[in-house]
Order: sequence, then C-alpha cells, then structure tokens
Amino acid sequence: MTERHTGGCLCGAVRFSTTARPGPVVGCHCSQCRRQTGFYYAAVNVARAALSVDGTEAVRWYRSSDEAQRGFCSNCGSALFWQADGSAEISVMAGAFDTPSGLAFGHHIYCADKGDFYEISDGLPQYAVNPV
Repeated sequence: MTERHTGGCLCGAVRFSTTARPGPVVGCHCSQCRRQTGFYYAAVNVARAALSVDGTEAVRWYRSSDEAQRGFCSNCGSALFWQADGSAEISVMAGAFDTPSGLAFGHHIYCADKGDFYEISDGLPQYAVNPV
C-alpha cells in the first residue's frame, strides 16, 4: 500500500501531495529561516520526483542564497518549500501538512546560529551546522 501525504498553504491556493514517506522533521535555526518564519524552520525532506503540487501559478520562489531558493504562496504568504540547487530532494514545511501527518521531529541544525530568545530543550540531537 502506498502512503499519501497531503498539505497546502493557509489560503488553499497551493496544495501538494507526496507518495514518499517524508523524512524526520528537522528544525533549522539559521538566521535566514528565523527571519522568514519568525522562529525556526521545521521541515521534512521528500524526493522531488514524488512531490506533486497543484496551484503552481501561486507559488513564488525567492533566491535566498547562492545555493538555494524558498517557495511560498503569493496569495497568503505561507512558507512552503526550501530547495537546494541540484538536489533531488525538497524540504517541505512540516506545518503545511494536513493532520494527522504522522511526522516526528528528528534533530536540529544550525544551532550555533539560533535566536537568543528561546532554548532547545526537547532532548533531540543538536548540530552547530548541517551535518549532511
């Protein structure tokens, strides 16, 4: 039996589905993710080839660095995707998945850059940078 995971943006203009089992939720604490979301970025990686997106006309991409771009809904502003150049995987915001999502947190990255207004106290592995 094939798993199917669905989700979308706040206004519903963008909907997505994947038949690939999303990886563990990764919390990214870098300054770019904090500025985009106001806290930290919680996302799962899925195979790009296994992700189907409806409403692509509403998706806008912002080149946030020399290595990656971020996708968001142009109608409601929901952050949805993070895509590294040339990667076969795409990060999808964990909170954009429909519930029950079945997702579980795995670890935290770029903790050396985390905001000074919170602590990471869930007991999961914390990495100063991205170990991958």
